[in-house]
Amino acid sequence: MRHPNRWDLPKGHCDSGESFLETAIRETWEETGIAASEIEVDKNFKFDLFYQVQYSEFGNQPFEKQVRYFLGFLKKKPDLQLTEHESAVWHPWAPPHRIQRQTIDSLLEAVACHFDEHGHSSV
Repeated sequence: MRHPNRWDLPKGHCDSGESFLETAIRETWEETGIAASEIEVDKNFKFDLFYQVQYSEFGNQPFEKQVRYFLGFLKKKPDLQLTEHESAVWHPWAPPHRIQRQTIDSLLEAVACHFDEHGHSSV
């Protein structure tokens, strides 16, 4: 999905008592309209990123942010209902990817390694 100056994936903060996976599924639905029932999650894959962020409401104090990504498969390409992004594009699976250096490229490298280790050649 497209932010003003970068590509991004659905993500957000965990609600109280919510697991990372529950958050990922909820945020995907909220930001794209893709329902949990449409997603088959690969239980053997997760990818964590850690990076520094600053929030003005906390005096620009630096915090370490953790984002956990999961791998999900869709039976069909859905019509997206974007709520937080200006547009979206389906990128073809063609490693190595050069989509967004800070987060997406390293995630897709990990997915490619996961496929190599588990006998998947493509999506």
